[in-house]
Amino acid sequence: MDDIYTAAVITVSDKGAAGEREDLSGPAVAETLRGAGFDVVYTSIVPDEREEIKRELIKCCDDLRLALVITTGGTGFAPRDVTPEATLEIVERETPGIPEAMRQHSLKITNHAMLTRARAGIRRETLIINLPGSPKAARENIEAVLSALKHGLEMLREPPRDHS
Repeated sequence: MDDIYTAAVITVSDKGAAGEREDLSGPAVAETLRGAGFDVVYTSIVPDEREEIKRELIKCCDDLRLALVITTGGTGFAPRDVTPEATLEIVERETPGIPEAMRQHSLKITNHAMLTRARAGIRRETLIINLPGSPKAARENIEAVLSALKHGLEMLREPPRDHS
């Protein structure tokens, strides 16, 4: 499979990481990505700990060199919801249009969508997108932006052109 369409799904959940709650969001997102032609080659569950989230993101970007990394969970108002902060600490360029589009889409479904603090950004040749932790909201949010993601990833990963 073309490495332009490789992906990881990282679930951020204290209870999920401790084995106290079944992860439903990660598999729902992975299934949605596979249905759109992505090769989900890595999945993990980490607790709501900034350093652990950053470590997983860096692993997916720098070591595995995946095209797309999706996080689910840790984007709300709870004190331990630190996924956006961890993401912003490791990205080189933000992509604000992606979370804006997801919020706009979700606001048609629930006014609670305005409470998400999700972010998206680029590290090297990897696009990172934060999704909410609920399986329904995570699926709705990724579906809202999927049609543009392939084009974005192609631009991100295409060889540099000689402009001389």
